[in-house]
Amino acid sequence: MVLARTTLDDMNSVPTIWSSAMATRNLTANDIQSTVVENDIVLVDFWASWCGPCRQFGPVFEKASEEHPDVVFGKVDTEAEQALAAQLSITSIPTLMAFREGILVFNQAGALPAAGLKQVIEAVKGLDMEQVRSQLVPAQES
Repeated sequence: MVLARTTLDDMNSVPTIWSSAMATRNLTANDIQSTVVENDIVLVDFWASWCGPCRQFGPVFEKASEEHPDVVFGKVDTEAEQALAAQLSITSIPTLMAFREGILVFNQAGALPAAGLKQVIEAVKGLDMEQVRSQLVPAQES
């Protein structure tokens, strides 16, 4: 969980107050690439407010974000970010993408149960990224 530090003018007489911020962050076309590149593991939930399965998956995603502070959890509202959703070939929602070291390592449509999401997170954390990169090179050469 991210902590936001709030201080008052006279720190000698008033203690510093800590408040928790939301564990997920909203992503847009402006910041998705930098978020993926600048963080080790990023999970992105593509959703829309009218989507029933998205509303069911939302709390599961939020809870997982609180349990895995070492992972960045982002959400893309496909209604507000239609061009981004099209660019990433999002055809069904919810869709979950997982990136590790800037590489897309998981992409699946459909709402996952909590146990399924936990399994994805653990699998992404356990990846041997040297092996993943070595498999990308031959695929890019062909």
